[in-house]
Amino acid sequence: MPVLCKTGCGQKASIKRPKTADPLCRDCFLTAFEAEVHHTITENALFSPGQTVAIAASGGKDSTVLAYVMKALNERHAYGLKLVLLSIDEGITGYRDDSLETVKRNRDDYEMPLKILSYEELYGWTMDRIVGEIGRSNNCTFCGVFRRQALDRGAKLLGVDCIATGHNADDIAETVLMNILRGDTARLRRCTDVKTIGDDSIPRVKPLKYAYEKEIVMYAHFRRLVYFSTECIFAPNAYRGHARAFLKDLERIRPSVIVDIIHSGEQLAFRDAVKMPKRGTCERCGFVSSQQPCKACVLLEGLNKGLPKLGIGKKSKGVRMMAEHEKLLVSRLNAHSVKNDF
Repeated sequence: MPVLCKTGCGQKASIKRPKTADPLCRDCFLTAFEAEVHHTITENALFSPGQTVAIAASGGKDSTVLAYVMKALNERHAYGLKLVLLSIDEGITGYRDDSLETVKRNRDDYEMPLKILSYEELYGWTMDRIVGEIGRSNNCTFCGVFRRQALDRGAKLLGVDCIATGHNADDIAETVLMNILRGDTARLRRCTDVKTIGDDSIPRVKPLKYAYEKEIVMYAHFRRLVYFSTECIFAPNAYRGHARAFLKDLERIRPSVIVDIIHSGEQLAFRDAVKMPKRGTCERCGFVSSQQPCKACVLLEGLNKGLPKLGIGKKSKGVRMMAEHEKLLVSRLNAHSVKNDF
């Protein structure tokens, strides 16, 4: 006997929804998914009429679904937003160059302006070159730090009011786990925020915060959306991969664990006696940072000085490396000076 859709529409169920385990037909699932994203947007007042919103577009399933849903909801509920696509080209041959072709198709399909910025033009480096310097370990640190700042740079260049990212529930739960395992109290609470606002930075929002990754894939399938699904060639060594594997193991035991972890992160609080780093503006580049100089500037300085591991690990380690580097330079200059005297 066929299972009917739980909504009572009379249609046969075509999926068992991962988040709720409810049997739903295709149309009711699409309606429920879009309604939940709309609720996240309105409940948290993510946008205001007349704003220009940059959608961080990578060509993957999350950003493709976000762009489609934002366009649909903007028209359906009259948000009054101007939507543009903002893509970052990290310079990963055989991966990002291919995914950007998908972004260009999204641009045409959704009739949104597209701006592409590259690490090459922003920092003078590509990820291919960075990996050549640093190796396969810690390369995701460079990419993540540079990408976050690159989005801010692109948003400032476009003059947008807000950046919408495709972070989903699985992403946020993984980040909570990573910050717990690393003891990163500064980011532990902030990573669950649906909207982050700095003093001088452009706000970032996560309309897909409560959307499960599996449901995003289902939505893209039912809507027949075109997206790029190949994993980054440098990702297998990423620390996030271990957190993702751990989360999937937990999910098999307790399906609600993804939202449970997010809610736990939302409720975290620290005693007043605990000193928390404050987000400010980097004195060098002028972009948001919780340290001086910002992480992006430190990493870039290390690359340009031939010290690619300068920004990896604790700040004190980087200070020691710089001191040793300066000492070596002085020694070489003195040796050169003595040689010229003779």
